[in-house]
Amino acid sequence: MGFFEKLGFKKKEKLEQGLEKSRTGILSKIGKALAGKDKIDDAFLDDLEEILITSDVGVKTTLEIIKRIEARVAKEKYVGTGSLQKLLKEEIVSLLQDNSPERPAEFDAEFPVKPHVVMIVGVNGVGKTTTVGKLAYWYKQAGRNVVLGAADTFRAAAVEQLTIWSERAGVPIIQQGQNADPAAVAFDSVSAAKSRNADIVLIDTAGRLHNKKALMDELGKIKRVMGKVVDGAPHEVILVLDASTGQNALQQAKAFTSVVEITGLALTKLDGTAKGGIVIGISHELNVPVKYIGVGEQLDDLQLFDRASFVDALFGEK
Repeated sequence: MGFFEKLGFKKKEKLEQGLEKSRTGILSKIGKALAGKDKIDDAFLDDLEEILITSDVGVKTTLEIIKRIEARVAKEKYVGTGSLQKLLKEEIVSLLQDNSPERPAEFDAEFPVKPHVVMIVGVNGVGKTTTVGKLAYWYKQAGRNVVLGAADTFRAAAVEQLTIWSERAGVPIIQQGQNADPAAVAFDSVSAAKSRNADIVLIDTAGRLHNKKALMDELGKIKRVMGKVVDGAPHEVILVLDASTGQNALQQAKAFTSVVEITGLALTKLDGTAKGGIVIGISHELNVPVKYIGVGEQLDDLQLFDRASFVDALFGEK
């Protein structure tokens, strides 16, 4: 039984509530486009293309979805409007990158290497430090020995915020205060985690502006020094993005992937936006799996991403 189920956490209901704005917008538009039609035709596909693009799925991903639906319609000869939602959901699920089996699928899963080193990156304001704190909380609740590293030394508030989260989660934090060398903090954090036989160490990094190459290069330095302590570190690099920024989040993601190898994505603030389609576009275009989604401000509103459940919630279960 998975960790969420053990806690009795109603994941499905939270997910549906969090995606209500996105679901309402997409389904209402599709309903209007289907009015008076009994089959999927070219005119409807043109409307669907516009609906997906304006829902922040993105042009490239939208065109791929339309291409796949056209192929299905041609192959199956007749596809009624009643089958559209099922067909659409199937094609989108197949486009989303699934979490690969070598990465833990639950917070209580065992790590192949300890400490398992995770570097969290993203620009300021996307909910990065809060995501680190929530991850620490869930891993601790799952019985994991967790260490936090406050390598976001650019602003004092970040260190203070992560310190509060460390206290809330009941996990130790390694920090040297504002203006300390981020790479040195990361090195010390991984070293401390190793000496304490920790299961996982979460490294919070500064909210780098994605158009500042010098600052982005620093992430590469942080990554290199951690690898000197634990082979293969960091084992994961999670990019946190604010879903409510839509296509801007995609541009941020492209900038980050150009300087550091991103292994997973965390999309926050999905509950406050109708732009849930951005999850589909980012995962497909970058060929990177979404690992976490935030559908609210509470601790239990950070969820492990499941592509089938996400698409069900986004387009309606039936």
